[in-house]
Amino acid sequence: MKKLFSLLVTGFLIVGSFGCQEAPNSNTGATQAPAKEAAEGRTIKSTIKETTTPVSGKNVKDKTEKQKILTTKAERDLKAAVSNKLQAGIPGNKFVVENKQGEITLKGVASSQGEIEKAEKLVKEVKGVKGVKVEAKVASASRS
Repeated sequence: MKKLFSLLVTGFLIVGSFGCQEAPNSNTGATQAPAKEAAEGRTIKSTIKETTTPVSGKNVKDKTEKQKILTTKAERDLKAAVSNKLQAGIPGNKFVVENKQGEITLKGVASSQGEIEKAEKLVKEVKGVKGVKVEAKVASASRS
């Protein structure tokens, strides 16, 4: 019974591996070697060179992680550019800059409403800013 079962499994694997290969297309006149499936990826044969590309989900996961790193780096760069622009335009300001996908949020305390408006204008001038949300408050004039 064990031999019969292993024979059936082996037969299915062999038939499946040959059945999944692409047949050469004789209509084009050029002969191409069929693609072979490898354990670590797809092997594509051509007359010039052989290239192996990974099939596993790990490659996709790596690309996603790299994209996240690039996105966060771009967000940090944009946040730094906005902060530098604010420091140059309004020295000594107390704004806190937050960036979420190009949407800049200004928080903190300003000395006047004019300072908030100027800060908003400066932020909009920075390349890469998609929108500005101001959550900063004007400091009260009276101090206790």
